[in-house]
Amino acid sequence: MKKGFPIIGFIIAAVIVFGGLAVTRNIGKSDREISTETAEKKLNKMVSKIRPYEGTPVKSAVEYTNTADDGTELPEIDDSSISVKAVTKLYAEIDSSPEKAGSGPDGWLVDMANQFNSAGYEVNGQKVSIQLRNLSSGLVMDYIRTGKYVPDGFTPSNSMWVSMLEAYGVDTVMVSPRMVGNTAVILMENKKYKEFVEKYGAVDLKSVVEATEAGEFTIGYTNPFVSSVGLNFLVSTLQRYDGKNPLSAEAADGFSKFQNNIPFVAFNTIQMREAAKRGTLDGFVFEMQSYNNDSSLKRNYTATPFGYRHDNPLITFGTVSPEKQEIVRLFAQLCDSDAGQKLATEYGFNDLESYKNEQADLDGNVLREAQQLYKESKDAGKEVIAVFVADVSGSMDGAPLNSLKQSLINSIQYISPGNYIGLVSYSDDVTIEVPIRQFDLEQQAYFKGGVEGLYASGTTATYDATAVALSMINEEMKNHENAKPIVFVLSDGLQNSGYSLGEVKDVVKGMKVPIYTINYNDSGAAQSLQSLSDINEAASINANSDDVVYQLKNLLNASM
Repeated sequence: MKKGFPIIGFIIAAVIVFGGLAVTRNIGKSDREISTETAEKKLNKMVSKIRPYEGTPVKSAVEYTNTADDGTELPEIDDSSISVKAVTKLYAEIDSSPEKAGSGPDGWLVDMANQFNSAGYEVNGQKVSIQLRNLSSGLVMDYIRTGKYVPDGFTPSNSMWVSMLEAYGVDTVMVSPRMVGNTAVILMENKKYKEFVEKYGAVDLKSVVEATEAGEFTIGYTNPFVSSVGLNFLVSTLQRYDGKNPLSAEAADGFSKFQNNIPFVAFNTIQMREAAKRGTLDGFVFEMQSYNNDSSLKRNYTATPFGYRHDNPLITFGTVSPEKQEIVRLFAQLCDSDAGQKLATEYGFNDLESYKNEQADLDGNVLREAQQLYKESKDAGKEVIAVFVADVSGSMDGAPLNSLKQSLINSIQYISPGNYIGLVSYSDDVTIEVPIRQFDLEQQAYFKGGVEGLYASGTTATYDATAVALSMINEEMKNHENAKPIVFVLSDGLQNSGYSLGEVKDVVKGMKVPIYTINYNDSGAAQSLQSLSDINEAASINANSDDVVYQLKNLLNASM
């Protein structure tokens, strides 16, 4: 992109970074692996041929509006998946966690809703039915607490989300404290499990935390802002350091030491499981029901329960009409019937029924503060050096580019001022819109100005931009040897200009920098971006223009 249009350069850079992420994943599977020193030399040659433009920095006033509190960053609810549609005029809409309202082995609640809708239930003489949505518990909580959307009923995996809603002042009404039984588990490959028992005497959260802090074990867990298992693991780990006060200085210091030996916090379960398959992790957290439904996991891994039970409560709200509250109660009764629970057991639930919570329930305000503690401590005091690579090729014109800009500007509030951030854009050329500097107020203003100036045109040189971002990070790392490097690539299409994935993948692998990618609206680019992210254990996200702001926020919460 041209010097006068730093925004476009930023978009291109973001796209390239995401593409680079996919490439990095494939590099792990490459027959050829090169050293970091060799990768640096090859990278320098590439960048000298690319000859990126230097954008003209432009400041833009940074306005500190907390969009996390007003719901503007949340996707429209109509874009979310409906697992079961209502069949009557009067119905109750229930939001459920994915392991109950998904497809195949995760479809227990789908079956129950269909049974309910076929049974002819009535309330006040009117036929009624259930409409079921499949959404992550963290996303539903954000909808409800901001008031952007409030369902008639909500059944998360565990009660922590209910406690946090109450801490936000939401008027919850408990319908069923337990719809179906489940537990969070630590999974270890069978051989590792035996070795762990021989060395530590037993596998439990206490021994796993101690072994991880000592650098003798590597465990993976998921984003505690979105995932029930991830939130459970976070607060349970904090309580291992201070059972009376998980927010104490002792707990925070212990968690920081523990986190120092965590290679990454997974954006989602898929990323975590893939890392485990490649041997990056010695163990990872999961849900017992999902474990029971995966024959490969059951054959190769041993499960150990930990933390708090996942008994899937069902709540409604004081603002919901009495008729709809009654529909939710009738549905809960059907699910709690002998036939309903028998079906749940067939779906893998109701195992480990003798397991009890390891600690007393925590207040919702404590849980909220634990999430914030995680955000502040997860990098174990290390600075983060990151470059956002934004695709500004012609296909990004319109809604994709507008969403990219909005998501990057919104991201400013989620990046610590102590980190070091840069911006690259690309189409057929690559532009360094904002060089890497500490993300203080001045750098934030340059970053926002760079994003606002982006415009779309040209072809898609994703891997050129990725190479430039890696080179920028490599130079900055010389001044911050213990820093954590990351590249974020945002793109909507396949590379059709400049270097190919095959030409850069060994360099990405050798540089050992995780590349997170966001794919906009184009299934054709998904696999290549996924391959780029896979190289160095990063995540690749498919997002449409309406939900990319929220998706990027969650990615930053997990990785920065």
